Amino acid sequence: MGRRLTEALFSFSCALAISLGFTAPSVAAQTLALSFDDGPHLHDTPILSAAGRNTALLAALARHQAKAILFVTANNGANQPAGLALARAWGEAGHVIGNHTMSHLDLNSAATTLAAYQQEVLDCDAVIRDLPGYRRWFRFTYLREGNTPEKRDGMRALLKAQGYRNAYVTLDTSDWRFNALLVQILLAHPDADVQPIKVQYIAHVLQRAAAYRALAQQLQGRDIPQMLLLHHNLINALWLDEVLSALKAQGWTFVDPETAFADPIYRLEPDRPVAGQSLLLSMARVLGLGRFPGWERLVDDADYEMALLKAQGF
Repeated sequence: MGRRLTEALFSFSCALAISLGFTAPSVAAQTLALSFDDGPHLHDTPILSAAGRNTALLAALARHQAKAILFVTANNGANQPAGLALARAWGEAGHVIGNHTMSHLDLNSAATTLAAYQQEVLDCDAVIRDLPGYRRWFRFTYLREGNTPEKRDGMRALLKAQGYRNAYVTLDTSDWRFNALLVQILLAHPDADVQPIKVQYIAHVLQRAAAYRALAQQLQGRDIPQMLLLHHNLINALWLDEVLSALKAQGWTFVDPETAFADPIYRLEPDRPVAGQSLLLSMARVLGLGRFPGWERLVDDADYEMALLKAQGF
């Protein structure tokens, strides 16, 4: 894509003149940063308690010497002392703590007003601001930035006024759907062989990583440091180590979130009436790419892998 075309189709935060990424990147090819949404949950799950899940996630990150972001949804547990302690453990381990609202409202819902959503951001900030690792980084719930231009622009104005960055995702996954299936199976059959779920989950992450890398190259003419979206849940507590090992085997290396967000691509604001989703998908749609090759596997919420698991009896 030419620079002139890209500049014509995107608005930029602040009044800065930003390179659109056609200079040499500051990090090596096939790099990604890690982020985990919705944590920390206080409820127990099959196999692991809340504290057990938190410990397992932090241990896997430590084994791979990877720094990550935990985006806190405060009503999941951080609004209580026990849950706040779990979030604090992330900051004490050198990870970033970000804002993911109080109760995970959907800004695209007609029932969610802009004022209510903005208050959720401010209230969550009050919960997390004293934690080590706290940054004014906000992750939109469901990656939805508002179903009207008024909501979109109102949130952009609030984030700017509060000194927050939009903590975009480029490499989106449907790990939440695998987690729901895993929990369902283990609740019904605690001794079930769930290895096929692990196999398909890892394959899903690798497929998404390859597809979003190809999309970045198509849009920017280069590799970018990708921002991976996962969740603070059971499936990652059990198998994050294997997921990260599989990514490494495919040539991916991990960078800290600060390094990823330093790339100029993360300063873009896609000019879409209904903004959101992966930053790369938003870019593709603004540029009119529509149904580019492979698009369906980026928006299917893991339907492909779920069909394979169903054929195996899950």
